[in-house]
Amino acid sequence: MQPWSISCVVAVLLAVQVAPGRAAEDLSVEAERRGERVAVQARAQISAPVAVVWEVLTDYEHLPRFIPGIAKSVVLSRDHSRLLVEQSGEARFLVFSFPIEVRLEVTERPPQAISSRAVAGNVRHMSGRYEIQPDAERGTVLLRYVGEIEPDFELPPLIGVAALRSTATEQFAAMVAEIERRAAGAPK
Repeated sequence: MQPWSISCVVAVLLAVQVAPGRAAEDLSVEAERRGERVAVQARAQISAPVAVVWEVLTDYEHLPRFIPGIAKSVVLSRDHSRLLVEQSGEARFLVFSFPIEVRLEVTERPPQAISSRAVAGNVRHMSGRYEIQPDAERGTVLLRYVGEIEPDFELPPLIGVAALRSTATEQFAAMVAEIERRAAGAPK
């Protein structure tokens, strides 16, 4: 997110049923283990103005309201396009739960991209990037997320990757659903 959302954390990350809507048809999330890290790639074609996409992605303080698995998201400091965001939550899969606590350095490049990297927390490495690409002809926005996470705790070989994939799918789908929800009320 991601976050695990934003920047998903941005929190990372998400085999859950997606809320109905046009973007749900075009939504995909992939996660794979690369050594000790799990890499996530997600994308969705969304019928929404770029301004609404940006508004949702940068609504750091309210992420816990619409992103599952994020319990807390607080902006600790802001200096123009750089922020320090503290987040906590968990990745869940079946009966397993993995706590995530992270402090992210977030860099905003309005309205095209948001990058984040962990500077503290229970991860050895965490980075992510959202990219916003408008398609004026179709009146849509392609939202992409690419991220990596290496927890500071052992991930069980099969369950750990499945948990992160499930969490990433759920969180990205929730982000898209919130964008669609806000876009439905936005002026055209």
